[in-house]
Amino acid sequence: MALVAGVDSSTQSCKVVVRDAATGALVRSGRAPHPDGTSVDPRHWWDALLGAIDDAGGLDDVSAISVGGQQHGMVVLDEHGEVIRDALLWNDTRSAQAALDLVDELGGPQAWADAVGSVPVASLTVTKLRWLRDAEPADAARVAAVALPHDWLTWRLAGSPGLDALVTDRSDASGTGYWSPTTGEYRHDLLELALGHDALVPRVLGPSEAGPRSVVGALSPVLGPGAGDNAAAALALGLGPGDVAVSIGTSGVVSAISARPTNDGSGLVAGFADATGAFLPLACTLNASRVLDAAGRVLGVGHDELSELALSAPAGADGLVLVPYLEGERTPNEPDATGSLHGLRLTTATPAHVARAHVEGMLCGLAGGIDALVAQGVEVRRLFLVGGGAQSRAVREIAPSVLGLDVHVPTAGEYVADGAARQAAWVLSGDDAPPAWTAAAEAGVFRGAPVPSVRERYAVARPLTLGRP
Repeated sequence: MALVAGVDSSTQSCKVVVRDAATGALVRSGRAPHPDGTSVDPRHWWDALLGAIDDAGGLDDVSAISVGGQQHGMVVLDEHGEVIRDALLWNDTRSAQAALDLVDELGGPQAWADAVGSVPVASLTVTKLRWLRDAEPADAARVAAVALPHDWLTWRLAGSPGLDALVTDRSDASGTGYWSPTTGEYRHDLLELALGHDALVPRVLGPSEAGPRSVVGALSPVLGPGAGDNAAAALALGLGPGDVAVSIGTSGVVSAISARPTNDGSGLVAGFADATGAFLPLACTLNASRVLDAAGRVLGVGHDELSELALSAPAGADGLVLVPYLEGERTPNEPDATGSLHGLRLTTATPAHVARAHVEGMLCGLAGGIDALVAQGVEVRRLFLVGGGAQSRAVREIAPSVLGLDVHVPTAGEYVADGAARQAAWVLSGDDAPPAWTAAAEAGVFRGAPVPSVRERYAVARPLTLGRP
């Protein structure tokens, strides 16, 4: 029995799964934490990966491994392959002004959407490189290569060979802001526009193309191209055209499989690639599961009690509306925004109403992402709810009334790591398509009639939060 491993190097932790390459059956798993913060020394990721591998029983019997990881982070290396400074993560918004500058310099949002499928926001790597150029010019001048978190970890697994051995995949490259999903090529002119000079970037492997071999493990496992976290999760779930995944984790992500690229000049939809050769149009919010965490802190309750409170209040919370921009926002691009409660009256000043408003406000933000995909011509037939926030009973039961669709909830799993493992099995087999592993079982399908007033009131409150009429 050949075994493969998949890695999820996420914002908060590193998870490793070891699975049967033929069937996808789980053999063992491990995990290790990452430090908090939006700026992190990448060596912590490496230490966590080694810890998670050890917790999973090692890789001595593993034939192939792929790394799925958080997107957009900036890892800058000098000519010797040494990390120059702490990596800026996707949720570090210090490059918000840099994003605005870059948009103007290329001729506006649509020019960027046409060039690389996405309009720069603070999350994208290209904006972080511009911030580095302006804020830390001495460090910027030393940059010989730019990698993403999963690129760097794959390179470390290969033993940190020369910089020209850096590899990546289409899905993660499409989130940099200087690689085009439409042409499949880097835009070095945009990289230079951001950083001030050109730099080496990882070679983009095909979906099943083998990279170098790992130096970790007795079998020297083949390294797959890896994937961005959302593309890896889509591969694990077996999503196809018409399927939309709503992931409620540290960020909120609405993504769909599409046969064609998108070029949304509004910036609401990022035109990413997927892990199979197709495309993954995606809308991302900064405020997702941590909105629930915040509600629990405000009310002094845990997640289970928060669900009970939210479900005890009526749909629409009697007009109490939360605009949940607790960490600024990416969709829409409002990095300096703050959250606010609207419609607070004596009758709505109750824990139940506040709990309901937090759940509905978070879901309204995600519903806006679905609307944006539809506006780009993306087909939406089935909706899958995943991520830590999807384990909330209130979220599951309220979601159909806000999102306007029945909600399929797969059983909880490590979908990013599982997708990376499926990719590793694909690389190992050399087949034209990924292995037909058994799809994740469903914890349930949640149904409910849409309640239009929830989103209508949210639409009224949102511009008030932003100080606009």
